[in-house]
This record gives sequence, C-alpha cells and structure tokens, in this order.
Amino acid sequence: QVQLVESGGGLVQAGDSLRLSCAASGRTFSSYSMGWFRQAPGKEREFVVAISWGGGNTFYADSVKGRFTISRDNLRNRVFLQMNSLKPEDTAVYYCAAEFRRTDVATMTSGTVDYWGQGTQVTVSS
Repeated sequence: QVQLVESGGGLVQAGDSLRLSCAASGRTFSSYSMGWFRQAPGKEREFVVAISWGGGNTFYADSVKGRFTISRDNLRNRVFLQMNSLKPEDTAVYYCAAEFRRTDVATMTSGTVDYWGQGTQVTVSS
C-alpha cells in the first residue's frame, strides 16, 4: 500500500513557476515508477510526465516538454514537478501517481496507475 500526498499548488500568473511535491508513504517507494497527471474542468485526466523507479528514464507530454521537469528523491520518498513558464492552459488539478515497477514510463496511463494522490489545484491566470 502506498499513500501519496501532493502539495505546492496555487494561483500564479502566466510565465510564473511552481514546484509541486508528492510525499509517499511506505518502504517500497523506490520500486514504483512515479507520474504526474492533470485534469482540467470538463476534461479527462491526462498524462503529464513520468519517471522510472530508479530515476533514469523520464517521459514528458508534448504540451509540457521543455517547461516542466520531474525528479525524485528515493531517500526522502518524494517526487517533484518543477513547472516553469506556466500558461493558462496548464490550469488543472494535478495528481501524483505510482505504478509498481513500470519499465516503459512512456506508456504509463491513468488505467495502469496503482495509486493516486488526492490532487492539488494549479491555477494560472493570464
């Protein structure tokens, strides 16, 4: 069992930066590939980025490539999402996700995730 708690969301202006954090419980965090998904009002939850359990592989959605950076700290059981050059279309609830030993993080989907956090709201004003 893994529990995920996100933090760091908020209201910012276009062009600003935010850093989301996801704290995971459990002693097997390093065995989980981690991802971030987001869901805007009236839209389906969409993949943003994922990182392999060892941190060596990452995959980004085209919409955030070059602006967002995922990282993880397996000693502190945390995963981070640094979001730069934020745009109004980035406005959504951001969810931390964990999937046990997914090797190909490019194929992580909302249907393959094992555990979800409760979400944190990110609002970008124009």
